Amino acid sequence: MQITLTTPALLFPAISLLLLAYTNRFLAIATLIRQLHKSYLADPKSVLEGQLKNLRKRLFLIRAMQLFGLMSLLLCVLAMFFIYLKVGDWGSAIFGISLVLLLLSLIISIREIQLSTKALDLELSDMELGSKLKF
Repeated sequence: MQITLTTPALLFPAISLLLLAYTNRFLAIATLIRQLHKSYLADPKSVLEGQLKNLRKRLFLIRAMQLFGLMSLLLCVLAMFFIYLKVGDWGSAIFGISLVLLLLSLIISIREIQLSTKALDLELSDMELGSKLKF
């Protein structure tokens, strides 16, 4: 299969938007951790161990998502460079690796979303339990 210089360039907007979304997720979790830390300083018993484990896992996954996304972008640029140098076989192989890294990033993103919704579900159950106890 012949890949032209524009083929890897097609991924630039997609990867850029994906990295922006990953950064937003990171900023949201960083804000949540800071709020949780303030709450912990005010009342150390208020922070649940399960929340901390979940946040640590999510932070690790977000870092992995960003790493694989950036490596994918880097390899796209490298693939374009090899195609520009008329070494199409190398460019095609590097572009293929770039696609695999992007795929890994997306799979990790799915896992992080699962953990995120699980954490929100825990928060909702706490509120539901609290409202049932009041009545």
